[in-house]
Amino acid sequence: MSASPRLGRRRTLAILAAAAGLPLPGAGATAVPTWEWQGDALGAAARIRLAHPDRTAARILIEGCVAELRRLEAAFSLYRTGSEISRLNLEGTLDAPSADFVALMRAAQAWGERTGGAFDVTVQPLWRLHADHFARHPGDRRGPPAAALDAARTVVDFRAISITPRRIAFARPGMAITLNGIAQGFITDRVADRLRDGGIGSTLVEMGEIAAVGTRSDGAPWSVGVPARDGTLVATLALRDRAAATSAGHATPFEPTGRFHHLFDPRTGTSANAVAGVSVVAERATTADALSTALFVTPLSEAPALLQRACDASTGVDALVQCGDARVVHLTAGRSAGALPFIPPTKGDKR
Repeated sequence: MSASPRLGRRRTLAILAAAAGLPLPGAGATAVPTWEWQGDALGAAARIRLAHPDRTAARILIEGCVAELRRLEAAFSLYRTGSEISRLNLEGTLDAPSADFVALMRAAQAWGERTGGAFDVTVQPLWRLHADHFARHPGDRRGPPAAALDAARTVVDFRAISITPRRIAFARPGMAITLNGIAQGFITDRVADRLRDGGIGSTLVEMGEIAAVGTRSDGAPWSVGVPARDGTLVATLALRDRAAATSAGHATPFEPTGRFHHLFDPRTGTSANAVAGVSVVAERATTADALSTALFVTPLSEAPALLQRACDASTGVDALVQCGDARVVHLTAGRSAGALPFIPPTKGDKR
């Protein structure tokens, strides 16, 4: 699964279209201004786009969302030395964790169980091993030695974390976690929920992952493109009160061939290369985030069973798998089966 790359982990979803203004409820053709904030969330590009008739009220809503984002980053970011995750990784224990950190850690552990270990937040030692190896040997094409991989794998086990409201602790020395395969989805959900609670019925939130609230001004779903590695669109995600996430190994390679990258199979300790990319549409961005990571490291033959086992049948999940041979496979589980939120692009479309 994903580990520590600071930038570019998921620049594989592209917003294709958005209205210049959204109509007021019941107001016919009357449009309201669209307000947009752009920044970053855990190192990835971030954006909030919403319609509101009042500039001051829109600013207050957006500023509240950004403050929430920064507060959560202070807990989840690997790049802040005082963050909760950094302290846990350094010391192996974290006393008096925040409620948000406990909630996310419990969610991560639950996704580890649901996916049979395909999703595992304890892969951080594998990232460190690969980053250090290729920093010392940039021209190497073999990767870290087998003995070093075996040693790193001994501390990869999401079950070996004790999580209580008062303390989080690793069971083994040398363990470390990354939340980059789930935290962006968690933050995306939190911001989208905050906007809903603020009375916003039509907005697009992008915090590393994407959450669509309501529809566009014309009543159509929000359109999000899924590009292949060369930038050609392989599909369009049609989102209405749904969230999306994509995982792709080529987003952050350790070396020029792209064979060694940031998405690790916890079972082998090596970068997963069975597929080229996975996009997931689910009710919640946290779900889409975790599942896109888990499915990326899962052989295609096993992916349908994992999806059925891991998803909530009442809400449903759709997954789009880009295979290495250029095939695109659509998988569904739960209520959304057959709904096909994936629209084939026009030939030659670019993001």
